[in-house]
Amino acid sequence: MPNGSAKAGAIRSRLFVYNGGFLTQKRLRRILALAGYDVRLGLPGDGDMVGIWGNSPTAHRGRAVARERGADLLRVEDAFLRSVHPGRAGEAPMGLLLDSSGAHFDPSTPSDLEQLLATHPLDDSQMMRRARDAIGRLMDAHLSKYNAFLPAAPVPDPGYVLVVDQARGDASVTASGADAARFREMLVFAQEENPGARIIIKTHPETRAGFRPGYFGQKDANDRISILSDPVSPWPLLEGAVGVYTVSSQLGFEAILAGHKPRVFGMPFYAGWGLTQDEFPPPRRHRRLTRAQLFTGAMILYPTWYDPFRDHLCELEHVIDNLEARVRAWRQDRVGWAASGMRLWKRKPLQGFFGRERKVLFTEDSEKARKSGRNWMVWASKADTSHAGAFRLEDGFLRSRGLGAELVPPMSLVLDRQGIYYDPRHPSDLDDLIAKRAEMRDAETQRAERLIKSLTRDSISKYNLGGAILELPSGHRILVPGQVEDDASILTGAGKVRSNLDLLRRVRAENPDAVIIYKPHPDVESGLRNGEVPAEIIPEGLADVVARNADPMALLDEVQEVWTMTSLLGFEALLRGVKVTVLGTPFYAGWGLTRDMISAPAWRKARPGLAGLAHAVLIDYPRYHDPVTGLPCPVEVVVERLAKGQQARAGLANRSLSKLQGLFASYAHLWR
Repeated sequence: MPNGSAKAGAIRSRLFVYNGGFLTQKRLRRILALAGYDVRLGLPGDGDMVGIWGNSPTAHRGRAVARERGADLLRVEDAFLRSVHPGRAGEAPMGLLLDSSGAHFDPSTPSDLEQLLATHPLDDSQMMRRARDAIGRLMDAHLSKYNAFLPAAPVPDPGYVLVVDQARGDASVTASGADAARFREMLVFAQEENPGARIIIKTHPETRAGFRPGYFGQKDANDRISILSDPVSPWPLLEGAVGVYTVSSQLGFEAILAGHKPRVFGMPFYAGWGLTQDEFPPPRRHRRLTRAQLFTGAMILYPTWYDPFRDHLCELEHVIDNLEARVRAWRQDRVGWAASGMRLWKRKPLQGFFGRERKVLFTEDSEKARKSGRNWMVWASKADTSHAGAFRLEDGFLRSRGLGAELVPPMSLVLDRQGIYYDPRHPSDLDDLIAKRAEMRDAETQRAERLIKSLTRDSISKYNLGGAILELPSGHRILVPGQVEDDASILTGAGKVRSNLDLLRRVRAENPDAVIIYKPHPDVESGLRNGEVPAEIIPEGLADVVARNADPMALLDEVQEVWTMTSLLGFEALLRGVKVTVLGTPFYAGWGLTRDMISAPAWRKARPGLAGLAHAVLIDYPRYHDPVTGLPCPVEVVVERLAKGQQARAGLANRSLSKLQGLFASYAHLWR
């Protein structure tokens, strides 16, 4: 049955298996269970099915039992977006192909996928838009079936013919009747049909990893033919090619998505639909499809996709979200990290964020960090000239339920190579990301809008402290958020107004008849940071309400404006449609979305919409860590965890230290 996600909750089938992988791989069993299959040992009875893994060496056992018992077969394979590393490296898949008719790679029997591509209308305009948007996302994020490569890894100069090698004996090769001779024939055709052109042979990832040999090697290289075994993104590789030759590789499918009409010497699932030049045209396939239609069938309707964060079957878009987060973490962490300026209590959370590939090395020796062969990060407020070349690290904008000053572990962090988001004296990576989001695809806009809706519906903010709901006076209400006056964003991004008291005086002077609500900063209220405003501000008429211990998100629902120096509450107000006036230069100022009382940095010329700003700030810039699974995750997972109160708690030692901080607040500089 195509579209495995639709099978959840359907009538269940007992699935008898004779391959140990079905029993030992937890993710595999879970996806099958959610898709309606109960994995069993023994012999099938009436109505039962036998599961086999593709055309694996053990598949013959299942076929024999199925024949003897008159049971139907379920052929199981990895889906076309899988993981960072090949399955032989032990990484769990993001989805499965479950086919009760045949194997998608075997043209001898029409598979569920072939029947779907041949008979499904594939004419739904919304589905076609989804397909085009998903293709764009895969290209932009440099995602493929396997993803152990860097997007910026160099590819040959454009103008070459790409010949795709495959793992020797791969099921898709043998099912097409291909062998080493077929690969030799393909290489000859590539040379004869492209006289004078350079030939690049791309090695399969499993061959490079040493799992399985390919059909080509250095013996095939000469002054015209070269071997490319380095891991590279398929998308720039395909962009530079003038022709693509393959037997049955998934790279041929991606070549179609990239605009090629590949020359195909086998009979893979994507051949025969008018999008390839087929040396051996597959029988039965006479329909002509568009790229979006082929993608819809192969990537949206056919696979059974799985979301490990929510533990349920899902749509392709969620898989792209999840895989993008996982791949981004691998690409940043693969060589390991050296970390400087990190307080002791932060080190365990940082290991969870950045130490999955290689344990983080904590050192205050700049020379040791540089010579370690690792990437280097420094806590942004601790950075100085000795940290040249290091990434700046800071808390993200959806951090936790509880204050960092109370030693609550973060769920989001940001890394910035150029500077840091709160310091407008220099460009930051966030500035670049915001500028790029002046133009977005429809799907990107819709994702950002859904995120904004979730944040506002569930009153999610950076710290999610909640608080009292206040009765406010009627009138034109202006919320003035207090800040920590020695905070780095004030020191680097404030204008002439640099204190909470001066901010209130400026707001009252320009809004004499408004109802001014002053919200002290929670770190200041808890006595952990500087910025207390004298209690006489109400008698002086500077504020009509001092909203101590109040819920800031509830306040935003009741005010018409926010005036601030650099507070994040200004960004949170923008998300909720509240007018924002800034007297400093926070990261969200200067883009045409705020009323700016001082000049913005010269490089902030772009004019993104609110969805573009939100996408850059909340999706593109931070990294997120799921406290439930311990995995890198997309922002939507963190929003759900925060809404449900699911997060890592501060350890006993940190909770005790947090309490001591309250007693010795004047010495807070010792642990911050």
